[in-house]
Amino acid sequence: MIDAHHHLWDLNSVEYPWLNARGTKRFFGDPSPIQRDYLFDEFEKESSHHGITSSVHIQVGAEDGFAEAKWIQSIIDNNPSCSMVQVVFCDLTSSDLEETLDRYLELPSVVGVRQIIGRAPEEDSSTGTNGLLESDDFLRGLRLIGKKGLSFDLQLIPELMIATSEILQNAPETKVALCHAGSPHDRSGKGLIRYKDQLHTIARLENVTCKLSGLGMFDHNWTENSIAPIVNECLQQFGPSRCMFGSNFPVDSLYSDYSSLIKAYRNIIPKLASETVFDKTARDFYKIH
Repeated sequence: MIDAHHHLWDLNSVEYPWLNARGTKRFFGDPSPIQRDYLFDEFEKESSHHGITSSVHIQVGAEDGFAEAKWIQSIIDNNPSCSMVQVVFCDLTSSDLEETLDRYLELPSVVGVRQIIGRAPEEDSSTGTNGLLESDDFLRGLRLIGKKGLSFDLQLIPELMIATSEILQNAPETKVALCHAGSPHDRSGKGLIRYKDQLHTIARLENVTCKLSGLGMFDHNWTENSIAPIVNECLQQFGPSRCMFGSNFPVDSLYSDYSSLIKAYRNIIPKLASETVFDKTARDFYKIH
């Protein structure tokens, strides 16, 4: 089994501004319980009991993305039991993107890139990351990472799906992973109806795969029944072969333990689709051997 979306951090090895910003509430809640080291040993202890044998580390807001990537590579190199690949940060609009990508590709664990477009409406209004969609260079960058054999992890909110789909369809050779099922933040009945329609604009693109992850960020008291409609909608629109499980730990540890999380997903996902969603999709997408 593969956990296709998790994070690690060592506050003494890499600088993470958001982890050092004490007392600052984020779109996913109060981060103070996780503003501490979260190392591979802790992740392995939480996940291995449930059959997780491989994983995908996702960049997580380091001040220096390459320093973070080198630190992750060192963990892999120094832990024989660590079957992990990583998705790194790049600014797709930068003029030296190709040089940056080539530098990252010197690290054998690098398989993809993430640059966050949207987190939540209020936070996006202050960060301005939605503006990436208006940049011609963003499309150029998407095409380039595909040519380099890398995938793109796409984090956004449903309101941006229509505009984003118009860009993605012009980069069909680049594989895209939709993080956190597209971050459906409005869990009201009307909100989920809108989400269903917005999701369709992304799901119709064959180069996009959906991560079933991070659903607790907008539903801190989630239950199996509360997340099931979202998981089932993703399974229906993408199909199991384009859906993969991710824990989003340790962020989602703010709302549940690993055991409760994986049990809920196992109960929701049909048994016939289980091996695909919990292993095969991520293995194929991220080229995990």
